[in-house]
Amino acid sequence: MDKHKTRISKRTGEVSGLNRVRLDKWLWAARFYKTRSIAKQAIEGGKVRCENNRAKPGKEVEIGMEISLRQGFDEKTVVVRALSDRRRGAPEAQLLYTETTASIAQRQRLAEQRKSQPTQWPTATRPNKKQRRLIHKFKQID
Repeated sequence: MDKHKTRISKRTGEVSGLNRVRLDKWLWAARFYKTRSIAKQAIEGGKVRCENNRAKPGKEVEIGMEISLRQGFDEKTVVVRALSDRRRGAPEAQLLYTETTASIAQRQRLAEQRKSQPTQWPTATRPNKKQRRLIHKFKQID
């Protein structure tokens, strides 16, 4: 069987002619990572988990498998709907997986928390002249 002759049905999202794909290839094809080497580094770094277990880049992905991955601040949990070893356009790549509703809700909640935090905390600097005067005045009062 030639594994490069795969087709993604735009209506159903199914891929025909492919039954085994490496995890790093699937993550690259699903457009989670820009290159396969970055996907491999993320897997080896423990940022990608299959069925709540740490995985290796060569692990074979199956339809229905649950994959958790961290990208920056976001943590996504997706379920594999179709297999592909070719990187296609974004609309076709989105047909390869579905994100769980719990994952979407958690990402939105964490994004709102991040937005409510101040973007820049004040840094500890030396006191200016006015603040120094106040410090000296405070220390002189007994």
